[in-house]
Amino acid sequence: MWKGKLRLKLCGRITLAVILLNFLMYPLFGEPLTEPQQSLSERGMRLYTDSEVDILIGEISDAAYVAIEQAAAETARAAFLISIEREAVALREAQRWRNEAELRLLAISEAKKTGRRNTILAASVGIAGGLVVGGIIGFGGR
Repeated sequence: MWKGKLRLKLCGRITLAVILLNFLMYPLFGEPLTEPQQSLSERGMRLYTDSEVDILIGEISDAAYVAIEQAAAETARAAFLISIEREAVALREAQRWRNEAELRLLAISEAKKTGRRNTILAASVGIAGGLVVGGIIGFGGR
């Protein structure tokens, strides 16, 4: 019975050691690190050196300037397109007013032509009527 217990204890210890080694992330076979290992604080946050902070600030600033320039370009492009659209609307409105004014002038000129024609016709009818009435009165009265 002692032999069985000792073997069971030994097997339990080996199994426990294997399980612990699997959970501990102990690199048994790995490539050598090519960059320095990150220094982690007790909460798991990486601590940066002053030079790394300056480099990161520089990279973030450059990216921010590029993003600002792109946003400014997009804003200028949008403002330009809006102004062109406004100009197009204004030109269409001016063209509509011009067409309406030309139609009114054409109607007025047609009315003037028709009025002149009617005036000439009325004058000639009046003169002819006057001559007829005058001839009847002048010759018929004797």
